[in-house]
Amino acid sequence: MNQQESTFEVAGMSCGSCVRHIEHALRELPGVERVEVELKAGRVRVQHDADLASVDQLRAGIADAGYEAKARSPA
Repeated sequence: MNQQESTFEVAGMSCGSCVRHIEHALRELPGVERVEVELKAGRVRVQHDADLASVDQLRAGIADAGYEAKARSPA
């Protein structure tokens, strides 16, 4: 298991429904263990197994939910 936390800046989130759409899209991906959406900050944090869900796959999941995401570089 290759645990990783990835953070994304997400454009276009404006309400609780947006949060639910993103959470649902990401939780459907294999290897995703935890999703934390910060609506006001426009940020999504995902705890995942990097061997099963890559950053690109997570970004694609957010895009499939209808939002534009940009991965943040680790601090």
